[in-house]
Amino acid sequence: MNIDPHEIAKFAELSKTWWDPEGESRALHDINDCRGEFIKQLPLNGKRILDVGCGGGILSEYLAREGAEVIGIDASAELIKIATEHANQNRLAIDYRETTIEAFATTHSQSFDIVTCMEMLEHVPDPQSIIRGISACLRPSGSAFFSTINRTPKSYALGVVAAEYILKLLPAGTHDYKSFIRPSELAHWCRSAGLSVEVQRGIKYNPFSHSARLVSDLGVNYIVKTAPFSAQDLPQGLSGSSSQDLPIDSVGRHAR
Repeated sequence: MNIDPHEIAKFAELSKTWWDPEGESRALHDINDCRGEFIKQLPLNGKRILDVGCGGGILSEYLAREGAEVIGIDASAELIKIATEHANQNRLAIDYRETTIEAFATTHSQSFDIVTCMEMLEHVPDPQSIIRGISACLRPSGSAFFSTINRTPKSYALGVVAAEYILKLLPAGTHDYKSFIRPSELAHWCRSAGLSVEVQRGIKYNPFSHSARLVSDLGVNYIVKTAPFSAQDLPQGLSGSSSQDLPIDSVGRHAR
């Protein structure tokens, strides 16, 4: 399975304070409106949305409040429990399930208008497998949104050293710099799964004002909107391509 037990245990521990806006998951609360505004470039009311790696449900609840029909999936039983309890307390009809996208996709082909995957790809052994599963779940007219962290000296300084060890915004060890993903790598993996990157923006987080905004700089956190290629738009030579066909620096897991 495409699961890192250490990552599951780490986030399960965070489940205890997931919905505390002053707790260890505060940064997720702080950037949630910014992520939501980016996703809201599409109308959400009445749309069927899958939130992959939903955690305790911070984004899922945002989407549900916008009128979407939301299913949230996560591999952590503890986080699914927390998400379900919080949604019930707030009378939100969100369908949470403990599963992986790979397993879920086998029975939900082309079932969703929108799929979101926020701050997850850098925490799994095989992010390409996640993207393939997401692509399989999308309707031909749908859109998939991904957010992750770029692999740059700036992201190491701000996202690891400052965030985890100086400002202590996150527990030490939350991120592994080697697993950060360059935009070019994400774009390649999306193309290999039949998705085209349409829009990409950076997310600039201010830890002192606890606010975030969209920017053009992709140097640290960034978010992208993708959509399925139509058959006639598939890049030439896409079928049968693999990471082994590319220069060693162009695929993240080779470029560590």
